Amino acid sequence: MEAVEAVFREERGRLLAALARRFGDLDLAEEVTSEAIEAALVHWPVEGVPPKPGAWLMTTARRRAVDRLRRDTAYAARLALLHAEAERAAPPAAPGEDSGEFPDERLQLFFTCAHPALAAEDRGALILRCLAGLSTPEVARAYLVPDATMSKRIVRAKRKIREARIPFRVPDAGELPERLPGVLQALYSIFTEGYAATAGPALQRYDVAEEAIRLARILRRLLPGEREVAGLLALMLLVHARRDARVGPGGELVLLADQERGRWDRAMIEEGLPLVREALTGGPPGPYGVQAAIAALHAEAADAAATDWPQIVALYDVLLALSPSPVAALGRAAALAMRDGPAAGLAALDELAGEPRLRDYHPYPMARADLLERLGRHAEAAEAYRAALALARTAPERDHLRHRLSRVEPAPGRGLEGT
Repeated sequence: MEAVEAVFREERGRLLAALARRFGDLDLAEEVTSEAIEAALVHWPVEGVPPKPGAWLMTTARRRAVDRLRRDTAYAARLALLHAEAERAAPPAAPGEDSGEFPDERLQLFFTCAHPALAAEDRGALILRCLAGLSTPEVARAYLVPDATMSKRIVRAKRKIREARIPFRVPDAGELPERLPGVLQALYSIFTEGYAATAGPALQRYDVAEEAIRLARILRRLLPGEREVAGLLALMLLVHARRDARVGPGGELVLLADQERGRWDRAMIEEGLPLVREALTGGPPGPYGVQAAIAALHAEAADAAATDWPQIVALYDVLLALSPSPVAALGRAAALAMRDGPAAGLAALDELAGEPRLRDYHPYPMARADLLERLGRHAEAAEAYRAALALARTAPERDHLRHRLSRVEPAPGRGLEGT
């Protein structure tokens, strides 16, 4: 069964992208992709995984699509019209030019979904849901919004593609810079879901994180002159290099300060560090380049105490000027606590208390709890740990928070003076 699931992970996004481009309708592509996978779940356990599983899934999905269009002639006519208009709108291909310019069809659809006609908050959501195969709750978590809000965004984005008749095609060179930020944001959101899973028994989803890195490498080959592409790839590599050290022998969460740095992936770090220099050279830095520089300072430090915390705080200041966000402000507060002490970090965290996007984000109360514990304010720390525990959705995070709570919560019949 593991082999079957691996095939689905590898083929689903590619299949959906190819079908969307072929039929010009994302809902139809999603529907028949799901039906093809369901058919595989019936046949493959009995007959075995075929030699070319992608081709099997594509053939099955195409047949389902044709059956659907035969049953609904009005729908078929509308799709035919949209396809004809898209073909007329597409720029003529140069002699010998083909889709090989984009090494993976999924990236064609990435750029289509990042079309400027779509609302900015809808672009990445659609990419995550359709191409990365994340569930709507997972996408909602990536964007720190309720599930219902995200569901509406995804439906709205699909409707806009249909109504605006956005073609499923490779954008020309002049369109790429406008669409690139949306693609980078989506790739980073995919990676974030892999680095810190939304829910479930495991802290990380290695396959999701590695898929984001793979796509970022392809994008880097496609756009070698884009420094923010280099910055994003560097950031992913330097953060993912810690993956093995982030969990203990029993799958428990291990925080950055406590990680055994000898377990960090040196090959990934060595690949990422030159990309950081590239991202920061030749002009003002972008947000991904700055975040990569922060990750590089962690990668180069022998331990938490040897980390250049003043430089990290300064880089967070640059990042917040370039791209203000509550998550970046949370990171700065944590770095400030390392530079100036827990009281300074707590004061910075308290300034974010009214930020609605952090209301359901468990790292915020978790960070407050840690600093309150370090300051000896155990009753307040216990309250913050309980708030974080109520929001955490993976088993390792909940176990970690229960352990931390037990250190500051008084045992029955014992006062806080005994803790």
